[in-house]
Amino acid sequence: MGQGRPLFRPCLGHSVGSMSERETVTFYLEPELCESAQAGKHNFIGKMAGVMERSGLEVRYAPFGARAVPEGQGWSMNHIKTPPDVRGLCFRRVYHYPFWQVERSAERWTWDVAQASFAPDPAEAGAAARFYKFWQNRLFGDAPRTTSREGFVYVPLQGKITTHRPFQLCSPLEMVEHCLDQTNGQVIATLHPNERYTRAEIAALDKLEKSHKRLIVQTGGMTDLLARCAYIVTQNSSVAFNGYFFGKPCLLFRKADFHHIAEQADLANLAAGFDAVKVLTPDYAAYVHWFWQKNSINAGRPEAEDVIAARLARFGWPVSPPTSF
Repeated sequence: MGQGRPLFRPCLGHSVGSMSERETVTFYLEPELCESAQAGKHNFIGKMAGVMERSGLEVRYAPFGARAVPEGQGWSMNHIKTPPDVRGLCFRRVYHYPFWQVERSAERWTWDVAQASFAPDPAEAGAAARFYKFWQNRLFGDAPRTTSREGFVYVPLQGKITTHRPFQLCSPLEMVEHCLDQTNGQVIATLHPNERYTRAEIAALDKLEKSHKRLIVQTGGMTDLLARCAYIVTQNSSVAFNGYFFGKPCLLFRKADFHHIAEQADLANLAAGFDAVKVLTPDYAAYVHWFWQKNSINAGRPEAEDVIAARLARFGWPVSPPTSF
């Protein structure tokens, strides 16, 4: 962005017609994403806007915190955040581009895919294997083809590591303690590079590391750790989903959307969960294909707009039916 240029221009929409003539959809976005969408430079938002405009809806863009239309009027599409009312939906990336999802809530464990049952379809085994291999290479190059199991447990941490939030079985710090209690080998816990941890959080983790010689705390190194770890223990970090591309099982201490082939921790019987994850061998290719290609919106596919239209219709939005879906 050029020197002296404002962070974002006012996002007022780009469709013809007035609010009195047409129903309005407002995209609420981060400032820079708002500017990108307004300029037509965001692929997925552009596809959603196209579906809406062809259905007679007026599309507008606004930064978070702005109120483009009076409360209770119009529809809204909110990036990552849970919508403010029943006429709004949330959209967010499903871990990697170009996969997206549209839902009522930003909480992934409430999504349709999280409630669905996964059963591998033998008829799609070939397509699933090709899909899986393509994305292994696209995301991680040769790394998934040179994996090993060196015995250590990989524990990717997220935010608020000393806080037990309602959707978690325990705090992330307590989860690390459980790993140390339930295992005999090395435990490598990693801080999220984009999280801001408080001094108290870092001090608590340092104290735990100093009292356990088997614990190593570091930042980053995901690809290398995924290639070498025995399995992953996390609340619901996307690292565990990435681990599927390396054939690495995971034990979850929190609700997640990709839970179907993971082991779920039970505080009443943690030993059972740690024993089970060691021998877990799900069909990773079938699952990734089902999760991404069958249960999300692949914005890189020619049928993406039809899938978007079907998804909006699923939530009762006034959109034209898909043309070939």
